[in-house]
Amino acid sequence: MDLAKPHLDIGLYCADITASRAFYEDVLGLPYEELLKAGGGIHQHRLGLLGAVLKLNASRDPLPSGLPTCLRGLTIASKGIEEPVEFVDPDGTPVTLTPFGRDVDTVEVRWASRSPRRLGELLALGLDARPVGADRWRVGSTVLQLVGDPRAEHAGGRGCGFRYLTVQVRDVVAEHIRLCQLGWGEEAAPIRLGDVAAISFVRDPDGTLLEVSQRASLTGPLPDHH
Repeated sequence: MDLAKPHLDIGLYCADITASRAFYEDVLGLPYEELLKAGGGIHQHRLGLLGAVLKLNASRDPLPSGLPTCLRGLTIASKGIEEPVEFVDPDGTPVTLTPFGRDVDTVEVRWASRSPRRLGELLALGLDARPVGADRWRVGSTVLQLVGDPRAEHAGGRGCGFRYLTVQVRDVVAEHIRLCQLGWGEEAAPIRLGDVAAISFVRDPDGTLLEVSQRASLTGPLPDHH
């Protein structure tokens, strides 16, 4: 996979954007970067996350709560602490701060699957993920900790909490086709968001959503694909 940046971005949907921003900005200290109007009544507040982006999506329409997700938590490397500190964000996502260099250099995602072995194969083939331990894979600087759960299920659509990951690529059309050929399911074919980005969505066998994004600020001109 031809990555446009060596980090996966984190996509959350927030029931109360004020509370979520207060938690991630004021409690965790993440810097605010920009507001993106993503269409469909979604305002995306983008925060810096050690080279990645934490996307706090606020919806004009009410969001359902309690939808199952396979994305079970975040661990973020942090300066100034000697032991891990555990939190729960306003939508119920566990977030742990851990000292820099203690297994995590930037961000680790806990990703549940009915078959971690199968998911690991898809990550290796599709995202060039490298194994870094038992059911631990690295994509760029991001570590994915795969957790076996025979009941793992990810409900599609918008819902409160940790809903998707984003990989930034140089050619969204080519990468979308390649991922689908490798066994990822197609959720949404590539579309352009004006002159900002072109995106698509694929899903793993448990339904977990992966956004494939070609962002003009990283790659230059976008594909003429609608």
